[in-house]
Amino acid sequence: MDTAHPSFPILVALFVLLLGVTSSQPYEEFLQCLEFHDSNITSIVYTRANSSFSSLLESSIRNPRFDTSATPKPLLIFTPRQISHIESAIRCSRAHRIQIRKHKFQIRIRSGGHDYEGLSYTSPDQNSSFLLLDLIRFRNISIDLAQQTAWIQPAVTTGELYYRIAEKSSILAFPSGICPTVGLGGQISGGGWGTLLRKYGLAADNVLDATVIDAKGRILNRASMGEDLFWAIRGGGGNTFGIVIAWKIKLVPVPATVTACTVTRTLEQNATEIVHRWQYVVDKLPNDVFFMVVLNSVANPVQANATTIQASFNSLYLGGIEGLIPMMDAKFPDLGLRRENCVEMSWAKSILYFAGFPLNSPLESLLDRTISATGSAKFKGKSDYVKEPIPISGFEGIWEKLKEVGVQTGGLILASYGGKMSEIPESSIPFPHRAGNIYQVEEVAFWVEDGVEAADGYLNWLRGLYEYMTPYVSKNPREAYANYRDLDIGRNGGGGEGDYRRARSWGSSYYKNNFDRLVRVKTAVDPANFFRNEQSIPPLSSWR
Repeated sequence: MDTAHPSFPILVALFVLLLGVTSSQPYEEFLQCLEFHDSNITSIVYTRANSSFSSLLESSIRNPRFDTSATPKPLLIFTPRQISHIESAIRCSRAHRIQIRKHKFQIRIRSGGHDYEGLSYTSPDQNSSFLLLDLIRFRNISIDLAQQTAWIQPAVTTGELYYRIAEKSSILAFPSGICPTVGLGGQISGGGWGTLLRKYGLAADNVLDATVIDAKGRILNRASMGEDLFWAIRGGGGNTFGIVIAWKIKLVPVPATVTACTVTRTLEQNATEIVHRWQYVVDKLPNDVFFMVVLNSVANPVQANATTIQASFNSLYLGGIEGLIPMMDAKFPDLGLRRENCVEMSWAKSILYFAGFPLNSPLESLLDRTISATGSAKFKGKSDYVKEPIPISGFEGIWEKLKEVGVQTGGLILASYGGKMSEIPESSIPFPHRAGNIYQVEEVAFWVEDGVEAADGYLNWLRGLYEYMTPYVSKNPREAYANYRDLDIGRNGGGGEGDYRRARSWGSSYYKNNFDRLVRVKTAVDPANFFRNEQSIPPLSSWR
């Protein structure tokens, strides 16, 4: 800090007065440092005393489970307008090394707010103190049709990107997720799968370049950051290696017309046998077919006051109905797919279909950042990978677990693998779940009740379901998807302080053999562990 600057004492005094910060606030020097770099900083920094603090914090919380009075809140929310603001935040927080309740003041980074454990905007550690760096203003999209590429900023949602691509072309897409409000900064950082994964792989598989601000406040591109760091940021987890402020992505070709289908079957309609048979077919279908199955309990349509299990088979075919029906009749006749189960549409419209929108919804619905896939429900998710078909007896046990909770409050989502996913090497990017996987499983619980007792009941049910799945899923390690963050499988120490041995408990599940390379990259680019959370990659220095 250059205290010899002639206007500095006056500016600081005015800044402190405007923000309502007293000398007792532990982050005062950090704020003074920010203001010294930019005298207009008051408009983008919010303290807890600011009237807009709560509404800004809640604006991107997609899981009400982390929006309670007991949830640890950030000390400050910082909403940078330009890259220099982020540089200043990094340099000022490093310079002052604020110690609060024995933990260093840390930065948490939010783009869309879909973090499954809320780590992008809160902390499970009551003693943690942090700045929320909210990238909500970083939402630019620049599409180059001639090169079939785009530059996108991290707070761009999947829906916004798909809409802007569709404005320019009906035959280009990007292989990312099916929830329109997910921020692409976080999604690409963990992998990012969607209905195009069997044709083109993950979002992170289709990144060509990136702009990153590292722990020293330097702005780097692919050439200047080097291939190791470029490898790590494409699937190695957010808030770990630096702040990605832009991605250059490769757009992929799709037909002008695709076909989306849904077939539902209950236990009384032979659902058990059809789901069982699905496992033997789904990873061997042509790459133009994506298939997922949603399993949950529903009201029994033929027996009052009773429940049954419903399997909803949802598929996308990159082509028209005329090509799909005969192919499915030949390869998966058990499903009994018919024309009335299917709708032809554009690829962009298929995102609305898979996100649960009504068929007549306008494409502009993709631009709505406020919707949530779970509505007002709280949720917890876990993940698995299946390499050998689950026997019928295994599914019968799953049905019993699903009947333990209320109608549509818990379920499983099975997403097909194979195709391109089996062709990409495990070490291509940090995401390792490739050849050998038939499908990915997401186990999830939803609830609307308030209170710890209700939450504990659903969480315990979900953990029981996860335990039940143990014999039927991957082993040594039991694999998990990093974007379905799950603190049950392990966490770093308080405030996100890393420990190599401790981190292997969760790191090997997310990254398998790629974990050690991620640790080496982290050690090289951020040895002091400036960017961290409860499941960020630790540097080796934290172990030594």
